[in-house]
Amino acid sequence: MDIFLTNNLSNKKEHFIPKEKNNVGMYVCGPTVYDDPHIGNARPLVIFDILFKLLKNEFTSVTYVRNITDIDDKIIKSSKEQKVSTKELTEKVTMSFFEDCEFLNCENPTHQPKATEHIDLMIEMINDLIKKGFAYENKKHVYFEVKKFSDYGKLSNKNLEDLVAGSRVEISENKKNSEDFVLWKPSNNDEPAWDSPWGKGRPGWHLECSAMSKKFLGNEFDIHGGGIDLIFPHHENEIAQSRCANETKVFANYWVHNAFITLSNEKMAKSQGNILKIKDFKNKTSGQIIRLALMSAHYRQPLDWNDKLLRDCENTLDKWYKVYSSNLKSVKVSDEILKPLYEDLNTPGYIANLHKLYEKASKGENIDLFISACKFIGLMNETIEQWNEFKKKRVSITESEIENMVSLRDKARENKNFKEADRIRDELLDKGVLIEDKDGKTLWKFK
Repeated sequence: MDIFLTNNLSNKKEHFIPKEKNNVGMYVCGPTVYDDPHIGNARPLVIFDILFKLLKNEFTSVTYVRNITDIDDKIIKSSKEQKVSTKELTEKVTMSFFEDCEFLNCENPTHQPKATEHIDLMIEMINDLIKKGFAYENKKHVYFEVKKFSDYGKLSNKNLEDLVAGSRVEISENKKNSEDFVLWKPSNNDEPAWDSPWGKGRPGWHLECSAMSKKFLGNEFDIHGGGIDLIFPHHENEIAQSRCANETKVFANYWVHNAFITLSNEKMAKSQGNILKIKDFKNKTSGQIIRLALMSAHYRQPLDWNDKLLRDCENTLDKWYKVYSSNLKSVKVSDEILKPLYEDLNTPGYIANLHKLYEKASKGENIDLFISACKFIGLMNETIEQWNEFKKKRVSITESEIENMVSLRDKARENKNFKEADRIRDELLDKGVLIEDKDGKTLWKFK
């Protein structure tokens, strides 16, 4: 069955055809491990995990590379603030990242290279760029000269002037031009450093992905993925330095980017003070609920994160688990059911198919197929016992407390204070209690 993906290089939905028949290479930008991953980081984890599963369903060999950036200015800054070594910080955050991936039921990529393990390849690439006239050294810094690459801005679909005007370009008197970006920089005495022809220092962030993708996937490969915020400058710079160093007309053939997660329709950002870390969900919800929520909107559309979304996803999974059995057999999921995923990873369309399959399964029809279709997309990965144990932990309220809250809600309704009544109802829902107004009475039960 043909796979179609929206390619941001052409800004069109295209038929995916790999460079080599039945052999696919995919590189996705991984975390910069200076702080625990947040829910915005979780979206590409789940989206590209689904794409990985889909590609393996269609092609014989799929190589999925997702890097770990463990040397960067943000890491150095965070390590100084926390008064720990960069090694201690990056190892701790990397472990947290791996735990988050497991919590979200993401498969391990084929390779997860660390930047610090490939410094020699980065130095080699910088040397190539200097020899070929695309980079220059000044005061122990090395910069890529953007004007030497005529296709710069093609991915962003903007000219160089517009890109520079609309971004925060690093200003330095060491540069020839403001748009040039760093390939190598010197380190202070208290910062991580490696020997190089230009003195002790460290690589620029953009260079890391170019060197590691080349090692594991070659000079040209099929799919490059990441968040939409990486298009410029990160992915533009990757393309420029890789094509110039490797003397190729393309770097990656398909560029796939997921949109942001928002909170109350505002982008998640530290500057906004609205960061939700993945680890904060582990003690109060199931990774399956988070995973289903992350795929509830198309990956190219913003996803607004809120309590109602999580409640709806929990209710859906709770309903689905009513037909679960540990004795079920794994069966092949048909192309007709998978079709939405083949059409540019339309996860909402696939979830709609799961609802249809559930309706039949609830009547005793094709239960094996329904569970297999859920598992295909990384859901229903826990036994019914594990799910019920999670639900049991969610109930953190006594019956007398429930009765008291129900009474307060009834009074709020009598006083036409519907906002307060809704607040109490939502609080009960968060504690695993469903309420129903019936025949003038308020009934309640545990979910």
